Amino acid sequence: MGKQEARAARQPGMRDVAQLAGVSAQTVSRVLANHPNVQERTRAKVLSAVQQLGYRRNNAARMLSSGLSRTIGVVTLQTTFYSRAAVTAGIEYAAHAAGYAVSTATTASLDTSAIEAALSRLADQGVDGVILSVPLIHSSPRIEQLTRAVPTITIDGSRTDTTEVIAIDQAYAARLATQHLLDLGHETVWHIAGPEQWLEAAGRRDGWRETLEAAGRAAPPELEGDWSPASGYRNGLIVGRIPDATAVFVASDEMAFGVIRALTELGRRVPEDVSLVGMDDIDLAAYCTPPLTTIAQPFARTGELAVAQLLRRPADPGGTAGPQNLEPVLVLRASTAPPRARGAGRTS
Repeated sequence: MGKQEARAARQPGMRDVAQLAGVSAQTVSRVLANHPNVQERTRAKVLSAVQQLGYRRNNAARMLSSGLSRTIGVVTLQTTFYSRAAVTAGIEYAAHAAGYAVSTATTASLDTSAIEAALSRLADQGVDGVILSVPLIHSSPRIEQLTRAVPTITIDGSRTDTTEVIAIDQAYAARLATQHLLDLGHETVWHIAGPEQWLEAAGRRDGWRETLEAAGRAAPPELEGDWSPASGYRNGLIVGRIPDATAVFVASDEMAFGVIRALTELGRRVPEDVSLVGMDDIDLAAYCTPPLTTIAQPFARTGELAVAQLLRRPADPGGTAGPQNLEPVLVLRASTAPPRARGAGRTS
């Protein structure tokens, strides 16, 4: 077997890159580490050789030499909800742009033991930091221990004693939605909430209720869904049979789609009979019938900011940033309108 055949039979190494580029292995190492004292021409030659050979750095060796794995861990819920996917996409984009890999540990439930297990898996992998992307309602001694040992950023309003927090202001989002419907002239606003054990759902419920109380309006009995369109449909069949229910704030766009289906089946038109505001501004919101007025949440920005804060920690190990709240935005579409005058009938 010749030299070229032998090289093809194994993974290319740093010496192979150096030989093809006509530089030393030390120069290759400097280029891959983004060292500033490398001429651009040399850098281009090395990167070209890396691409030609399909060279991949040995992460284990890099970790031994630097003490860093250049990997960010993410704990997230095992779900198809849009918000989870959008936040994770923001994390991956920012991490990869900074030269970091992402290792994800999913949990099938919000039980403390399940979150402990996910954090333990990431800690065992030697990740440089963790983004806890689940609504952590209750902490535990083990979770506190793990987040103390590994730099951790929490989102969704979760917190432990040592984590830094990035959150979208859910109460403010609910105030935007509820006040918009009141400003249109609706007497009160019904609410189809998310699951009670979710922090986001609690924040939206509080903001809705506080806005009605501040306006001197009675809060109707709240209905509860599970974020799914099916649960929105079931609750839509309830609220759609209440003649005085002319405005509804739904805690997610996906549930709102189910509400629209139920209202349509009951012969109640949106927005002529019932105005509807959703939450999230997922891509489909602009294309349902009618296009959905909703609250846009900066999911991707949340993930990107979490990565930025994690990467700041090695440069400022003693520093701790305060909680950062990101503001959502009301997106006006065709699912909201002033209420019809009492007694006004339909036009044919």
